[in-house]
Amino acid sequence: MSQNIVNEVTFFLHSFFMGIIITFMYDGFLILRRLIRHSDLLISLEDMVFWIACAIGVFYMLYEENNGILRWFAVFGAALGMIAYKKSISTLIINFISGLIGRIFRIFFDILRFILRPVRFLARKIVKFSAFFSRKGKKVGKCAKNKLTGKMKLLKITLCRHS
Repeated sequence: MSQNIVNEVTFFLHSFFMGIIITFMYDGFLILRRLIRHSDLLISLEDMVFWIACAIGVFYMLYEENNGILRWFAVFGAALGMIAYKKSISTLIINFISGLIGRIFRIFFDILRFILRPVRFLARKIVKFSAFFSRKGKKVGKCAKNKLTGKMKLLKITLCRHS
């Protein structure tokens, strides 16, 4: 084969692998979205940043390997790589990694919950204790107010008699 054909086939394979890499990186966002809920605005922002980064990566590949000239078979190769990856192992990878990370988080939070059990116990007791003293404090305050009101009335009566 001539060197030009070898270069074109190499360029096509690089485009194919670029499509696989782009889809694999996007699967990272899909895994993250399975683990943490995202609003529609955040999903849109993530997608916009992702596709801008991909456009820069594809442009860099085109610039380095083909002097910046867009060749449609490169776009076809990237699309073919994306489809091949998506149809073959993408769902397996997403399910496996999100399940694995989910289990790790669950184990971590179970351990954290177990470690913080005494703190939660103390916090509940402190809340009950403070609520008890808050009720008693209200009663004491009301009683003191009534006594002070009675003393003030007595003082006013006494002052009015001496005037």
